[in-house]
Amino acid sequence: MTDTFHFLGEPQLQFGQGQTAEDPHDGLALFGPAESRSQLPDNIVIGTPRGLDRWKIWCAALTSPASCVDPRRHRAWPPFPGFDVAFGAKWPRSIRSCQIDGELLSQASRKADRFDRAYAVANLYMEPIERISKLDARPALVICVVPDEVYENCRPKSSVPLARRSDAGRTRSEVKFLSRAIEDQEVGQSRMFDDDPAVAAKLEGMGEFVQARGLSSDFRRQIKARMMAQELPVQLIRESTLSISDQVRNGEPGTNPLSDRLWNFSTAVYYKCGAKPWKTPWARDGVCYVGLAYKLTEDQRTACCAAQLFLDSGDGVVFVGEFGPWYSERSGEFHLPPDKAEALLRGTIQTYREQDGRPLKEIFLHSRSGIYQEEYLGFLKACPADVNLVAIRVRQDRGGMRLYRYDDHPQAVKRGRHPVQRGVFWQRGPKHGLLFTNGFKPRIATYDGFEVPVPLSISIQHGKGDLLQVARDVLGLTKLNYNSCQLGEGQPITVKYSDRVGEILLANPGLPPDKWKHNFKYYA
Repeated sequence: MTDTFHFLGEPQLQFGQGQTAEDPHDGLALFGPAESRSQLPDNIVIGTPRGLDRWKIWCAALTSPASCVDPRRHRAWPPFPGFDVAFGAKWPRSIRSCQIDGELLSQASRKADRFDRAYAVANLYMEPIERISKLDARPALVICVVPDEVYENCRPKSSVPLARRSDAGRTRSEVKFLSRAIEDQEVGQSRMFDDDPAVAAKLEGMGEFVQARGLSSDFRRQIKARMMAQELPVQLIRESTLSISDQVRNGEPGTNPLSDRLWNFSTAVYYKCGAKPWKTPWARDGVCYVGLAYKLTEDQRTACCAAQLFLDSGDGVVFVGEFGPWYSERSGEFHLPPDKAEALLRGTIQTYREQDGRPLKEIFLHSRSGIYQEEYLGFLKACPADVNLVAIRVRQDRGGMRLYRYDDHPQAVKRGRHPVQRGVFWQRGPKHGLLFTNGFKPRIATYDGFEVPVPLSISIQHGKGDLLQVARDVLGLTKLNYNSCQLGEGQPITVKYSDRVGEILLANPGLPPDKWKHNFKYYA
């Protein structure tokens, strides 16, 4: 088969009253959300005194319209009409504002050890939650206002300069001693000198050491995991994002305009409060998409498989597979044994039946690593006989060919510099093609990227499927990120957000499996 080019167009989204639009900004501003709410549930906000002051100003901005002063920027940065206009619900005042001592938070974020930093900072945010959890009235959402210092210092690869550290930290020998003591304790090995006063003194901090290392050294991942244990979704927002200068308010060049910040925050919060801002009118009845993602632990030996299930209604459900040595150094990919593949899909199908209940017709498996034949047969065992199972490899094609838009510039050397339009599908064969999910977007009249658009390589590896329909589905799934208000992303939600699930669960081994949640709002 010769190369064939298709233009799939921009998938539509469904909003209030069944109306459709390409862009979430247009749909929400004109028609309101797909799932309306007359009133949003209660929320609480946690932050430093400065953060809470900025939060009050931010809440006032949410209830008012905002736009760039230069109308030429309105296509790229659509005006925000006000929360009540876009979502049909009044923005609720936080039922409680919990204040954190800014100096204590700063000291915690400057501890020498990265695990101690994230654990100490998260503790300060968790203290109010543990008090509130004992009350009858529980909030539906927690909003954490985070100082930029915490953001900079509490990520996995962050380091604090020696002169700014708030403590001396543990020496390597102390860390080694405590780690070995933990290993001995786990296997029931008694230690001869633990009663010695000098040894006992070293063991005094072992409890906190164990807890800190059972959680992520990334504050974001840790706080989401710990809030999940309290059955509370959390929205993190930096203090600098809440800062509304004249330049930001006016949307002047060089800044992320206030209107865009308000759109993204509002969409994320509306979804985490239990309602979908938009739905998928193009989805087919009885079809679900399962994204498979794997994450290595720090010892590079054990991987987690996380499945993100998207129903034809647009709902996302998290299902977590077993931890195990699924990574192959020979192939550089992750693959499940047939029995584990069967167990994963069987659990996923059961989740579909519980959430949806309608007859299942087709299942599309999306994976970056691809799926081996024996792995596919394992999945197939779990699949009902009348259900079509299709395995698809979806990953960015960074080393392949690129497409450019033709133009007739008078200087030949300057022709072909513009990227092709988003939605172009280059079919290379009956089961393989390249989908450009990034590129020129007519709605905003520009290409909003910084490099030559990288296409998605889409390959049907097993099962029977229409490649063109598969490409349309993948393009549509790039529009289901409810955590921000965007025309479309570069990767389908099935693959991208299964990674998020693996990141949070694998980075927090201290979070017991019975605390894992199926709702994606806990991971977003």
